[in-house]
Amino acid sequence: MSDPNQEFQPPPPFTPKPEPPAVEMSTPATLTGIFFEPGRVFDALRARPRFLIAGLVLLILTIGVTATVYKRIDMDQYIRDKMEKSPRAASQTPEQKEMGVKIGKMFGFAIPVFVPIGIAVGAALYLLGVMAFGGSIGYKKAVTVWVYSSLPPGVLGSIVAVLVLFLKAPDQIDPEHLLITNPGAFMGPDSSPVLVAVLSQFDLLRFYGLFLAAIGLRKLANLSSGSAWGVVLGFYLIRALLAICSAAIFGG
Repeated sequence: MSDPNQEFQPPPPFTPKPEPPAVEMSTPATLTGIFFEPGRVFDALRARPRFLIAGLVLLILTIGVTATVYKRIDMDQYIRDKMEKSPRAASQTPEQKEMGVKIGKMFGFAIPVFVPIGIAVGAALYLLGVMAFGGSIGYKKAVTVWVYSSLPPGVLGSIVAVLVLFLKAPDQIDPEHLLITNPGAFMGPDSSPVLVAVLSQFDLLRFYGLFLAAIGLRKLANLSSGSAWGVVLGFYLIRALLAICSAAIFGG
């Protein structure tokens, strides 16, 4: 039995466990580490979000692939052949067709401009998605997640695209389906545009990007794994539906 005369000793005060120290990584380390240890990279980016160099890499890759496409393919003839397959070709005058070729080439040259636009819009969508799932993230961190989850697929996709451009004959290259990482790239030119659009959504590099984005949102937005996947899969499905509907309305 305990001694009733013994003085009561209060329990020691509760001291919370110290938070683990923030992961320190340089920008070169994050650029390479995102391929091999994405969780650790996003831990470092949570403490110090940054995206400028990674975004510039994506822009340079896009410029390089676009320039290679225009060097390897006669884009005038490609656009002209594509327009001839359009249902509106019969009602267009030769002048209108040539104007369409010029506009098509100008649009192709402007593709790199859409890289920063895509980053800005994509980050805004992630910001809204995180808010919808009850998480917390600033716009800078949302941009960081978008850019770094796009970097490995962008690098690998650029390598695949350049290989296709140089390994295939120029007249057999479809610049709209350079990536052979989805079943849609293997469909023939006479295939249904809707079927090609559906199959193109099952892209290995796109799934890789979704995996990285889910990790990034979980780390930087205080989301559970399920909520992070809910955000990225929700926008993936919306994008897929828009692509399929576009193919159904406008063709290939």
